[in-house]
Amino acid sequence: MIKHNPPSPEPLHRTIARFGEVTVLVVGDFILDRFVSGVIERISPEAPIPVLHGRGEMLNMGGAGNVVSNIVSLGGAAIPVSVIGADQAGNNLMRMLSEIGVDTDGLLQRADRMTSSKSRFSALNQQVLRFDEEEIKPLTSAERAKLIDHFQAALGRADIVILSDYGKGILLDGVAGELIAICRDAGKPVLVDPKGRDYARYAGATAVTPNRKELGEAVGRKVFGDDEIVAAARDLIAEHDFEFIVATRSEKGMSVVSAEDARHISTQAREVFDVSGAGDTVIASFALSLAAGADRVHAA
Repeated sequence: MIKHNPPSPEPLHRTIARFGEVTVLVVGDFILDRFVSGVIERISPEAPIPVLHGRGEMLNMGGAGNVVSNIVSLGGAAIPVSVIGADQAGNNLMRMLSEIGVDTDGLLQRADRMTSSKSRFSALNQQVLRFDEEEIKPLTSAERAKLIDHFQAALGRADIVILSDYGKGILLDGVAGELIAICRDAGKPVLVDPKGRDYARYAGATAVTPNRKELGEAVGRKVFGDDEIVAAARDLIAEHDFEFIVATRSEKGMSVVSAEDARHISTQAREVFDVSGAGDTVIASFALSLAAGADRVHAA
């Protein structure tokens, strides 16, 4: 098995310098993230629960929205395509996307759809509660037709496609497979951040980017070591016609596996309090690097 040490920084810097030339088409579940911070100094007299005294609140884009935000922050261009609610959370997402210069023409707002929203409450940098507001349902036939229209109209301007699946409904009922087929016909690479155990819905994608736990769930067994990661990835590649798999492994780094080759890239672990959105950052930066000309190992 090949361990891959990071290359000299020069080729990586050249790749990063080309991020500004890359356009990424992002389809998936757009989520509003709300972060409420405070302090806990007492227990409620009403029930044995802590009382959080709010000290601040922040809104961020989550899910596919976080992928878009990462792409833009790294200098690339992003085209979002999805269906969200015509509600306050949806309006906040539209506003935040516009504020970072993203064209929102591909986002359809519908009054009968709820925008997924996650509120995280933290004290001393530790989450104490998460409150989710969402309704998981697939697209209607009209919503699906509109999404496909927006996708096909934008595909010609994109260098690479990301499907960001958070299981909220946008990519259910064969939508992911239809988009992947369109990408293959157009010769566009398509990366998938997967959700759930059934990767057949992503068959034919260029690559999927599961974490170690998700990889194990997809093959129905636990995977830990290098050889187990490679075997699981190759099972999925053979079964679903992926070109390769990028498996993220928390503090152990990530593995890039194809049918012929496997590279394991180590990382330096940092102390973190919240890993929310780590997979979004991986797929955003990987897609930009790949579209900017890096090979898959350098991109990872």
